[in-house]
Amino acid sequence: MKKIIAMLLAVMMLASLGTAAFAEDKVTVEVIAAQYGTKTADWWVGFEEKFEAANADIDLVVEVVSWNDINTVVDTRIANGQQPDLLNIDAYMKYYESDLLLPALDWCSEETYAKFYPAFLAESMDAEGTVWAVPDLASARALYVNTDILAEAKVEIPTTWAELRAACEAIKEACPDVYPWGVDMTTDEGQAAFAYYTWNNGGGFVNADREWALNSAENVEAMEFIMGLINDGLTNSDPANDTRYALQDLFAAGKLAMMIGPTQVEQYVADAGNKVNFESALIPANEGKANASMGVMDRIMCFAEEGRSEAELAAITKVVDAFYDDEPYAEWVLMENFIPATIPGGELCIEANPDMEKWVNLVAGAQFYPSIEGWDEVKFGVIDAQQQMLLGEDIQEVLDILQEEVAG
Repeated sequence: MKKIIAMLLAVMMLASLGTAAFAEDKVTVEVIAAQYGTKTADWWVGFEEKFEAANADIDLVVEVVSWNDINTVVDTRIANGQQPDLLNIDAYMKYYESDLLLPALDWCSEETYAKFYPAFLAESMDAEGTVWAVPDLASARALYVNTDILAEAKVEIPTTWAELRAACEAIKEACPDVYPWGVDMTTDEGQAAFAYYTWNNGGGFVNADREWALNSAENVEAMEFIMGLINDGLTNSDPANDTRYALQDLFAAGKLAMMIGPTQVEQYVADAGNKVNFESALIPANEGKANASMGVMDRIMCFAEEGRSEAELAAITKVVDAFYDDEPYAEWVLMENFIPATIPGGELCIEANPDMEKWVNLVAGAQFYPSIEGWDEVKFGVIDAQQQMLLGEDIQEVLDILQEEVAG
């Protein structure tokens, strides 16, 4: 009996050692992914399960983090030397400037790389032509209007700033319980508001030479226009704190006549279940200026890691290839209600939802945030500048100070 017990114990020990050896042979790939909506986390759980079932030698660990927390979480991980292998977030520049990233073609297969819209890749390219992050998905911002409210106020969809102000005044008169125009100058996404108005006045973050031009005459005029609407009570009551998500809720409830937003506005309306008739159109521009759409692109990037083996890098490539596999990727984009970043994904999304074509075409000609050194500082500087404007500070002076801090 003692011999039998000893043999059983030996077998158990060998089995345990075998399991441990197998576990040690597994390559771990860590991913931090942004949470786009209520379905994001569950989607990644399903992706993990399917991926690991097809790749028994890889342990995929995905942490889904809200947009409110993701920058803090990533910065803390980096400070502690625990950065993930792959990161899904919007901006890549600060990680590139700190020499933390690998060039995209070091970890993205040529087959997957060839799928991306070239214009999207160009937004993550340095002066030498090296791409440091690949596009995850995109969103185009457009004007959304409640057509019933506009009809009641007897106004057309505005295409110019003069028409926009006139429409807001008519809506306030005809529908006093409705906010005419939605403005988000919050710390969540205030840089978008700056883009909406400055780009549609021939200004923006940079000049033709891609140098910071934050205090240009066009930018000052643009901020004076939108602050005029706010101060005259033609917008939502708290632009300093009403995020885009709050505006989308108001629009879906029929309490906001017009707002600038992404394709998700349509999903908000559908989910709310209210009878809100709406249309989308180009963002209004100042007289004599071209209407500029805004494109927002998120990215996937890979952190450099000293001593990373070829097997580990190959595992990262497998994860990226699986994520951009045409049909699952298209299903994910449609679920999140964004615009695909790959050509095959775009074709599949349009096939599944023909309405997607106008958005794919729109984002193809959109302007994007500048991917140049110092963008993070400018982004938060613009947000702070607008918060100061909302408190009554002089627009020219605030932008002059910001320009000096960034470029002086």
